[in-house]
Amino acid sequence: MNNQLGSIYRQTTTQSCNFPTMDGPGNEQGQQPGGRRGARMRGGRQNRGRGRRGHRRISDDIRATIVDHVVNHGLTMAEAGRRVQPNIGRSTVSSIVQTFRRENRTAKLPQTGGRGRLFTPQQEEAICTMVRANNAMRLREIQRTIIEDNDVFENIRTVSISTIDRVLHRNQMSMKQLYRVPFQRNEDRVKEIRYQYVQRIMELESSEPSHNFVYMDEAGFHLTKCRRRGRNVIGQRATVDLPGQRGGNITMCAAISEHGVLTHIPLIGPYNTQHLLNFLETLYRALIPDDERGLFREDLPKYVVICDNVSFHRSNIIRQWFVTHPRMLIEFLPPYSPFLNPIEEFFSAWRWKVYDHQPHTQMTLLAAMDAACEDITVDACRGWIRHSKRFFPRCIGRENIRCDVDENMWADRQERLDV
Repeated sequence: MNNQLGSIYRQTTTQSCNFPTMDGPGNEQGQQPGGRRGARMRGGRQNRGRGRRGHRRISDDIRATIVDHVVNHGLTMAEAGRRVQPNIGRSTVSSIVQTFRRENRTAKLPQTGGRGRLFTPQQEEAICTMVRANNAMRLREIQRTIIEDNDVFENIRTVSISTIDRVLHRNQMSMKQLYRVPFQRNEDRVKEIRYQYVQRIMELESSEPSHNFVYMDEAGFHLTKCRRRGRNVIGQRATVDLPGQRGGNITMCAAISEHGVLTHIPLIGPYNTQHLLNFLETLYRALIPDDERGLFREDLPKYVVICDNVSFHRSNIIRQWFVTHPRMLIEFLPPYSPFLNPIEEFFSAWRWKVYDHQPHTQMTLLAAMDAACEDITVDACRGWIRHSKRFFPRCIGRENIRCDVDENMWADRQERLDV
């Protein structure tokens, strides 16, 4: 009887080992057809091996959801793992549920071990306050202030420069170029002038007939101007080839409106009163049709030229020109307020487009300056005008304005694109 059972067991075992393989039925493991034996895989896992997966952090919300599925709704651990995204393995679900039943918690324990943080959250906030109050403060100055402070930092006897740097980076503070702000920009007198200027602009916008705003300014350019930043291999300087001679300075006077770039006239040397008169005549011909010149009716639109307070802008000859052209008005910007003139942003974008036309090799500088003006779109001009009007509420509120652009340059981290 025992011999018969042993024979049956050996026969069953032999048959169970003869599983069909991918190479054909009856072949040994790794043996190819025709009797040739293939390469053997170490570990016995053949092609099923996978790389080690990285550790995945599971949030407290997902942990609570898993416990709710298993404990309250009676799902199996495998089902609970498939109900969340991304899916979680059964063993991980089991560990979470066992922790809940054993310790009555779903939240992950805080990381322990090693030396704790040197600064408390209140002390880190005090360091950030120092930097906000003085953007030019160096790390060594912060270090000295912390060590000498016996009030907020009474428990700190020594701190390294690298620790302070990590604290600043953790609080989203980084090294950047300093922006110089004149002391007079936020004087009470200047803020009152801004308030009155915005009030006049808003009155003109709401009055009849319609008033169209034209923004005018001048900017200089020469051959040695180029981009100030570039890229190269680490350890090597980024260089650019320029003419050895700077050449004459070329001044561009331009005017923009909601309809794009209206007029632009470059000339060698600086602008003066006579040059500005010629520019205004050209602008007048661009704005007023031939059949409307010399006419003055209440139903015809008017044009308001907004410019800064350069001395020749305010000369008697210029004022007299506007008197003889009643459909053209002039408004002067408040002092220290270039952010209210959108043409400042036009010139910033225009300079980059001049570089793109490669005035050193492809064409003359005057031709590149004209071509760059043609590259400015109507939508870009409208965007700059809208951006300048974003400062109107702050001018009405007589607030301090420190920068020509928004102090919060990138409210959204996704906007920090280098294209």
